[in-house]
Amino acid sequence: MKQTVIIEHLEPKLWPWCVIEYENISKIIPKDNLWFTNVYDSKDKIKSLGKVSTGSVINIHLENVCILDPDAKKTLTPKEAKSFKYFIVGGILGDYPPKKRTKVELTSKMKGVARNLGKKQFSTDNAVYVLKQIIDGTPLNKMKFQNKLTIQINKVESIELPYYYPLINGKPRISRELLNYIRKKKDF
Repeated sequence: MKQTVIIEHLEPKLWPWCVIEYENISKIIPKDNLWFTNVYDSKDKIKSLGKVSTGSVINIHLENVCILDPDAKKTLTPKEAKSFKYFIVGGILGDYPPKKRTKVELTSKMKGVARNLGKKQFSTDNAVYVLKQIIDGTPLNKMKFQNKLTIQINKVESIELPYYYPLINGKPRISRELLNYIRKKKDF
């Protein structure tokens, strides 16, 4: 069965950080299987990555839907992942501590099965990466992660990102583009 990942953009704008994460997602999920919904501004910036719509996913009639919600009671398993046609991920720039926006803005408003990818908060692109690993047969408990990531900005300054990062060859998964953006950004 062809499976589609839908990123419901839940930010007021298409921030540069979002664009970087969405570009990274397009390297994980093929363009034909990737939708971005609820995108009102700057659609041209991501139109080459997948299907882009101003409409919200909550207004699209879909069946066999899994909403990835960190607050869901059950964790998605590889066996269960094979039964879903659509996976919905909230395109949210995370707050710390989390505000449960996925539950409020998606899970409570649409039909579908809610599952988590563990209880820690991922960036949107890493949530999709973990989802893809599960779809491909790797259970969450067989993956390795790092909680929080400190990025050195210069000799004096650093920033700590309070999210959960999959480890690939012992290193946290974060795109080079995002690292460059963080190091050049003047305000946090």
